[in-house]
Amino acid sequence: MLSRSFRPNLWCLKRHGQRALATRPLPSKEHEYTSQPVYPTIQDLSYPAKKKRERETWHQKIAKLSSVEEKLFEINMPKYYGYKANMLTDEKFPYNIKPFMQYATRTCFQNGLPQMYKPLMEEASKLLETMQSEIEDTIAFELSNYSHLKLDENASPMEREEAIVRSLLAQLNRTITNALAPNFHHLSEIETDYDPRHEAFWFLGGIYPPQLVRKIKDGVEWQKQYANDPYDRNIQYVGKPYMAVRHKHPLDPLLAKELEAFDVKQDSAELPDYRYDPLALGYMSDFRQASTVPGFWPGDQHEFGLLSFQRRSHALNRHKYCAVNDLNEAIHAQGILSSFAWVVGQACYQGFSVFNDVTYPLTAQTVVTDGRNWSFYAYQLNTMLLHSDQVDVNNRYNLCWGTEALQLYETIDENGKIHGLNNEVLRQLIAFYINQPKQREVNLKPYLCPTETRVADIEDDNRRAFMEQAYKHMVSNRPRHRLVPEVYQWEKIYKIDHKTRPMDPKRRPFELGENMYNRRIDEHALKYIPRAVRPGGPKSRPKFEATYYPNVRRQ
Repeated sequence: MLSRSFRPNLWCLKRHGQRALATRPLPSKEHEYTSQPVYPTIQDLSYPAKKKRERETWHQKIAKLSSVEEKLFEINMPKYYGYKANMLTDEKFPYNIKPFMQYATRTCFQNGLPQMYKPLMEEASKLLETMQSEIEDTIAFELSNYSHLKLDENASPMEREEAIVRSLLAQLNRTITNALAPNFHHLSEIETDYDPRHEAFWFLGGIYPPQLVRKIKDGVEWQKQYANDPYDRNIQYVGKPYMAVRHKHPLDPLLAKELEAFDVKQDSAELPDYRYDPLALGYMSDFRQASTVPGFWPGDQHEFGLLSFQRRSHALNRHKYCAVNDLNEAIHAQGILSSFAWVVGQACYQGFSVFNDVTYPLTAQTVVTDGRNWSFYAYQLNTMLLHSDQVDVNNRYNLCWGTEALQLYETIDENGKIHGLNNEVLRQLIAFYINQPKQREVNLKPYLCPTETRVADIEDDNRRAFMEQAYKHMVSNRPRHRLVPEVYQWEKIYKIDHKTRPMDPKRRPFELGENMYNRRIDEHALKYIPRAVRPGGPKSRPKFEATYYPNVRRQ
């Protein structure tokens, strides 16, 4: 018999149906003893603590992924059929929506614009004197009936307004940028998007649990004590602004000192504590993949927003579902939501996520208009951690400044002449354009691999093609080739509630104890490689194509 110090560690390896023995040396005893006792960390073994450690491990994995697309794809990995998300759009703003939007985006709202715009407004006043006649001609032509005679007579008032405003903003953008570009060189480097796709996904924590969730937990003995724990709601914003202007450098923070603007404390902010379910406000839920798109794809050099123009056409039908006139509050809520979603998309393209917070503030400027009424907003993103683990302990909050709606003009006569043109609107618009983005002396992408910031940078052809196709299919939100499993009414009555069909074969997921909504994206049959096209010949291996789902590859 071998002595203990020389006894090998044996285990079995199964190769082609046969068992083989292999040896492994015992670990070295060099560091087995220490001068001071070292004890393992005592962990909380309760169910919430275990689930929290699992979430933190997942969050750390997302932070270590190489590229932007892999991070966004990994967020969708646990849900093959997509998340059940509450859909927020730029078309519906119910009564008293502003407190919810502030809580959902963790935003402190202030009337007026920050002090940094005062010198910009003074400079804009001088610039307006040199280009006012050209701007007036552009506005008069676009808002008069002469330029829109070809509009469909059967078009709805909302469609007609959007067509006119879209044309007005395009011509105003052309006029202002052409006039200012010689003196403000950043305007010659901008990228303009028309009808861009602005989407953002995040987890909103601290919501009171629904009655059904409480009832289910009360029915399980060991979960009764967790029945009233806060609940995470999945929020998906889908917006379509008129136009967005982007630049390759970010805007400066809105406050005088960057540290003062970034490391703000929750106690000094007036944030509404609106923890009610979004369903109570009429925001219905739908199964879809989590998508975050700031109007362009990863890899575009112009990856920071300068200015976006949001539609205001929802105000035309607001009287049908809102008897109280709180339109100003609804417009403020729209400015908060659209600005937050746009900046969150830009932050995610820098490698941050809803689990890995930003390390520097990001800024955006937003205009909400219907051609006549103009509202201006300046937004600064300081945090994206809004899930239940952080909602009550996160000391940061976001900042938003906004103005009341200003009328651009009073009337337009039959000859297309504008009366009562408001220069304050034009000065504020020009001030937004001349707010110059600047290059920052910080690491803009601390969570991204220096050599693989996006999927297109991956050297492996197979992995690059696989992730490119998988990411684009995910963001397209096309349905799966098989519908989401559901429990039919007759099954609910005869199989679940009353159990009157014991002889039926158990084939359905709920009969087999499976929860199909917990299916992961990588849980699927592999694609078979026919013998005739296998690289190593008909009898070679592997028989199935390899998958390259996101995995931690960088140090």
